[in-house]
Amino acid sequence: MNEAFEHINNITPGLGPVEALTKLAELYPGEVVFSTSFGWEDQVISHMIFANKLPIKVFTLETGRLFRETYSVWVSTMDRYKQPIHAYYPNQELLEQMVSTKGPNSFYESVENRKECCGIRKIEPLKRALKGNKVWITGIRADQSANRHDMHDVEWDEQNQLVKYHPIFHWTLDEVKAYIKQYNIPYNSLHDKGFPSIGCMPCTRAVAEGEDFRAGRWWWEDQSKKECGLHEVTAK
Repeated sequence: MNEAFEHINNITPGLGPVEALTKLAELYPGEVVFSTSFGWEDQVISHMIFANKLPIKVFTLETGRLFRETYSVWVSTMDRYKQPIHAYYPNQELLEQMVSTKGPNSFYESVENRKECCGIRKIEPLKRALKGNKVWITGIRADQSANRHDMHDVEWDEQNQLVKYHPIFHWTLDEVKAYIKQYNIPYNSLHDKGFPSIGCMPCTRAVAEGEDFRAGRWWWEDQSKKECGLHEVTAK
């Protein structure tokens, strides 16, 4: 933990998401970033940042395996707000080595291979995107999964040595959808086709009614933990 964590943990309670984001941008100018994967929650936060002209850098991880619909909402978002969304790509050398030696679908063969793929396509680019910053904003909500229910709206990210803040952590999915409708925010059309959580195309499927929010991610693996390593649960 550090001073920034304690400060943010003390000032954010009672503030609405836009108020909190505005305050963080003022406290840590040029050191607050938001990661978007263009899902429902991320589109809500992108709107809060762009519509209020907050000086928060918005970035995405371009894994090279995204859905066509994800690229469409990416374009629609840039067209709507006329603001840049910074793309971080996998390290070319690491990606070429993995695909050359194991093939393009090695992630289906073992958990270790899948984590290696996530590491190259997501974790390493994320480290570059977060480097030099103090606060990482995310669209995580508590009811997205059992793992995320154990998180907190303010966390210390030991791996990346910065504070993580989830401004809509306590929102319900219905609240998210209502906000998107109210402000006519572009969103991924896959959400209307049974995809509540959308990642890389080969690793994401639609979920059936009653299934867990993240059941469609890495569906061939153990259902108990649906994370790629971007968001680890930390003690508060």
